[in-house]
Amino acid sequence: MFLKRVALAGSMTAFAASAGYACEIGARVSIVGNEFAAIQAVGAAAKECSGAEVESNLTSEHQTINVAGLSGNPSEYTSAIIANSSIVALMNEDVVRPLNDLVAKHGGDLMPSQLIKIGGDIMAVAFMANAQHLMYRKDVLQQAGVEVPTTYEEMLVVAEAIRSQGIMQNPVGGAYKAGWNLAQEFNNMFLGYGGTHFKPGTAEPNINTEAGVNALNMMKALSEYMNPDFLTHDSNTTNAEYRAGNVAIMNMWGSRASQQTTTEGVLEEVKAGHAIAGPLTVGGGSIPASTLWWDGWTVGKNISDDEAEATFLAMMHGIRPAMLTEETLPLAVWLIKGYQPTPDAQGVFDAAKMRTTPYPMLPYMGLMHSALGNELADFMQGKESAEQALADVEAAYRAAAIEKGFLQ
Repeated sequence: MFLKRVALAGSMTAFAASAGYACEIGARVSIVGNEFAAIQAVGAAAKECSGAEVESNLTSEHQTINVAGLSGNPSEYTSAIIANSSIVALMNEDVVRPLNDLVAKHGGDLMPSQLIKIGGDIMAVAFMANAQHLMYRKDVLQQAGVEVPTTYEEMLVVAEAIRSQGIMQNPVGGAYKAGWNLAQEFNNMFLGYGGTHFKPGTAEPNINTEAGVNALNMMKALSEYMNPDFLTHDSNTTNAEYRAGNVAIMNMWGSRASQQTTTEGVLEEVKAGHAIAGPLTVGGGSIPASTLWWDGWTVGKNISDDEAEATFLAMMHGIRPAMLTEETLPLAVWLIKGYQPTPDAQGVFDAAKMRTTPYPMLPYMGLMHSALGNELADFMQGKESAEQALADVEAAYRAAAIEKGFLQ
C-alpha cells in the first residue's frame, strides 16, 4: 500500500542500488539543498568521493538560492536536492538537465519506476518519502485526561484541556513562519477541506472558496494555542520548542521524527513521552490535511558534461545502500534498497495508507505557494478577513502567472 501510494506521488517505489558504485570523480561537485538530517547524511556520503572536491551548501534558505545558484554559466552548483514542489521552479527556469543518458551509463541498477519522469525525461532521482503528521507528548495528554486526536477539531479540544489545567500555556506547535512554511500549512488544511488550488484543467486560481475560508479559520484557531511569535517559527524553531518541553502536540515532518529524541539537549521527559501518529483530518473529511512528498536530487544544466557525470556519480554514492547505518536508518523513510522501516517512519507510512494527497507538481504551483506565503500573514494577525486575504492571494498569483505566461 505504502509503495503504491508513493509511486502515485512521484513515480517511484523503493530505491534499488548496489553497494559497488564507483566513487572516483574527475570534476567538481557542488550541492545545494535543505539542512535536515536525512539530506545532511546524503551530502556527507557524497563527500566520500575522491578525485575532485565535493562541496555542499545545506541550508533552510535553499529554495531562495537554488534557482539563482543554478542559473549562471557555469552555474555555482552542480546539483540541487529538491522535492516534488521545488523541482518545478528549476524546470520552469530550465536550469536542470535530463538524466536519461547518465542513467543509461551509470544507473543500470535503478528501476524505471524509481525515477522521476516529467514529459518523458528523467529529471530527478528520489531517495526518500516524506509527509507531515502528528507528533505529541503522550505523557502530557494522559495528564490532561484526553485521547490522542485524529482530527484538527479534536486537537483544539486537547489544546484547551492542556491549557485550562495549567499544564502548558501554548501547547500547540506549528511551522507557521510567514512565507513558505505558512503557505504549506495552508495547503495541508485546504486539501483536507477538499479544496483544489486551480480550476480543473486550467491555471486559474480557485482558493477564495469555502474550503479556503475554512482552512484559514482553522489555522487561526490553532494559532491561539501557539507561541505568540508563531509567525517566526519554522520547522527548526518549532522542533526546538517541542524538545524543550514547551509544546505538547503538533503537525510535523516525518523526516524530523527521530531527531525529537536524539538531538543533544532534549529533555528526558520529552524523550520518554514522545509519540507519533498519522496525519489528522479536518471538517469531517477522510483525506488527511497533509501532503505526500518525495525528496531527490537533480543535475544542473549549465555545467560541463564532465561535471554532470561527476555529480551523478557522487550523488549515486550518497544514496547507495551502504549509507544506511545504525545512525542514518532512523532519519527518513528511505527509498533505498535494503531499507527496513523504523518506528519513526510510521507516521509517513500512515499518511500513505490514508491516501494523503501528493503535493501538486504543476508548473504554476510554485507561484501559488509564493503568493500564499506573502499574503496570509495579515489574516493570521487579525488585520483582514479570510476572504480578503484569499482575494489578495489570487490577485498576487494572477499577476505572477500572467507574467510567466500561464494566464492571459
